[in-house]
Amino acid sequence: MRLQHFSPPVKPELVDALQSIGIRTDTDLLLGDNPTDIFKRLPPELGLSLLDFRRAVSKIAELASATSVYGDALLEQETKRQEDIFKEDMLVGVPELDSLLGGFSPPKVIELSGDRGSGKTALALRVVLRHLSQIGDSSALWIDSSGEFSPERVSRMLEKIEGPCVASVLERLQVSLVFDIEAVHDLLESIRQTLSSRGDYSELPTTRCIVIDAITPLLGPMLSATSSQGHAIMTTFMRQLRAFADTFSLTVIVINSSTKILPRNPETVFETARKPALGPSFTFMADATLWLSCRDEELQQSADGVEVTTHIAEVLWSRISRSKTWAKFRIRDGILLAY
Repeated sequence: MRLQHFSPPVKPELVDALQSIGIRTDTDLLLGDNPTDIFKRLPPELGLSLLDFRRAVSKIAELASATSVYGDALLEQETKRQEDIFKEDMLVGVPELDSLLGGFSPPKVIELSGDRGSGKTALALRVVLRHLSQIGDSSALWIDSSGEFSPERVSRMLEKIEGPCVASVLERLQVSLVFDIEAVHDLLESIRQTLSSRGDYSELPTTRCIVIDAITPLLGPMLSATSSQGHAIMTTFMRQLRAFADTFSLTVIVINSSTKILPRNPETVFETARKPALGPSFTFMADATLWLSCRDEELQQSADGVEVTTHIAEVLWSRISRSKTWAKFRIRDGILLAY
């Protein structure tokens, strides 16, 4: 840090004198020559005694140092933070779905994959909105890469969700529109700086969930059969998400689309000719992959004429739960319901 940042309390005349002899930062002063040797190089007209100079050096060292804290205090703070995070897990609220992964509580990176209309966005919204309605000091970041985020849909879903903090959910749901991976990096960096600089007792909501809807248009154009550069970018990005989730105890949900596979996908319980996009290695970069599909043969119509679709969530792969398990759920007017 430059010495100007320590003035005041350090006298500006001393800062100018130190800069005149090539000492411009706290590192130059504290880790360079012996303080006595530095003092001898100062101009005599400064009129500063060796004792006053040593006091100034000590003051700069104090200001440049990290605030001391006892280990037991850190343990107490971390224990309280974990209790606050886990007192209401990030759950769907549908027991059959929650049992697949044991909830979405942090730190996790979860991939939701499937065809358009399979219920990916509905499931992610349900998790986020339910959590925000329960925990008043939580916030969530929704990264929209397609411009299809619907505030009206969120409002309809909130009418069906109960919680002590439901009235302030929309204030704590941040939506950012991005169209390339660099913009996502910049957004995550700003979140990282915010979380790193927060005080232990900040009154502002803490980001505990990030949703990328969808990741396919951000990474897909970079992948090529003739170059490994795109795959390297994808791998690096997913590792950064993993580190981000671990460092700040976050849940990161990435929504992925699907692509064709013939004659059928051998990994799914129910027969389909579709598979997750972005290649086979992408699935293993998350903690778990949920494959969602819509069962057209079970389409129903409610008494008021609204279509009710039946969906299936399958665990294609998971390091946190059993794979090859599945559960049914329904969606009515864009709102996720128990089967």
